[in-house]
Amino acid sequence: KTMNEYARKIRREIHQKPEIGYELHNTLAILRRELDEMGVEYTEKYGRSSLVATVNPEKSHRTIAIRADMDALPIKEMCEVEYKSQNEGVMHACGHDAHTAILLATLKELHEMRDKISCRVRFIFQAAEEIAPHGAKLMVDDGVMDGVDEILALHVDSDIDAGSVAFVPEYMNATSDGFTLTFHGKSAHVAFQQYGVDAIMMAVRAYNDLEFVIAKEVSAREAVIFNVGSIHAGHANNIICDKAEMYCSLRTHNEDTEEYILNKVKKICESVAETAGGRFEYNHIKHYPALYNDKEISKRLRATAQKVVKETCIYEKRRSMGGEDFAYYGQKKPACMFRLGVKNESRGIVHGLHTSLFDIDEEALGVGVEIFKTYVLDNME
Repeated sequence: KTMNEYARKIRREIHQKPEIGYELHNTLAILRRELDEMGVEYTEKYGRSSLVATVNPEKSHRTIAIRADMDALPIKEMCEVEYKSQNEGVMHACGHDAHTAILLATLKELHEMRDKISCRVRFIFQAAEEIAPHGAKLMVDDGVMDGVDEILALHVDSDIDAGSVAFVPEYMNATSDGFTLTFHGKSAHVAFQQYGVDAIMMAVRAYNDLEFVIAKEVSAREAVIFNVGSIHAGHANNIICDKAEMYCSLRTHNEDTEEYILNKVKKICESVAETAGGRFEYNHIKHYPALYNDKEISKRLRATAQKVVKETCIYEKRRSMGGEDFAYYGQKKPACMFRLGVKNESRGIVHGLHTSLFDIDEEALGVGVEIFKTYVLDNME
């Protein structure tokens, strides 16, 4: 109960001052204050605006890492609660405030009992899960996974009741690619269209061809999403457009399928541009790898959850088409993320992630702490 109260206090303090991307000055200040008070070693040498704290740094023969993301979203909060966001237009609508509070409370509890723990525990507080370049990639590139044997994380889930947990076997989140396709044509007055090269025509032709690829060249058993979410082109109704830009998203769980489609995108667009007498440009803006939950860690984590919550409160969920940069850690070492229920219908806490009315039942915080703590105690040898 004490740790749940501590986690609630930290969560509310972070929630009132949400910050985006790498601009996490207040959030990091809270972490430094708490860690200094605990007397826990930490460093900020990995990635940007991120912090890594360690319990039992000398017990390096085995290292369990746990990660929390800290950034908020550019959403105006509509929840009328005492801890409502004080930063206009910014809100912890994805629960990263809860992730951070749970991890800090877990750290506090394990630090207080560190003499009973026979391994090293690395606590990764990460920036910029929501934006590119992703915080996890920068931390991994800087070597944060060196010496780590396995890594855990959780994500709050607004679809299941507070105090329940859910596991997703193997692939949990999809690859996620964001890229722009730019067609360069030649401007001309519409009365003399023969002197121009229509960039809009190239974009439309490419769009249609790409939809045929998804419909007919990818196995029906593969989960694939291809979306053109934005098209910018032209300035006047009587001028042949000389530039059209399409902002696209691709999601799948199969990295071979991802590679096949991205290569096909480039070939089709290059062919369309060449045929029309124009030029094509490809710009890859963001990428999440697919998040894979290691089978053995998932099995052990579920066994731990059975000690913390009732069997009837443990669910299995389907994989998601959402992206999650925790996948970068899983590319280096065995990893597992579980879902922590935060819904409470009786209190009206039912709204989804990334919405202006999202909130959590804070009783779930203690469940997250207890699962992480118990897992370390169960698997420290």
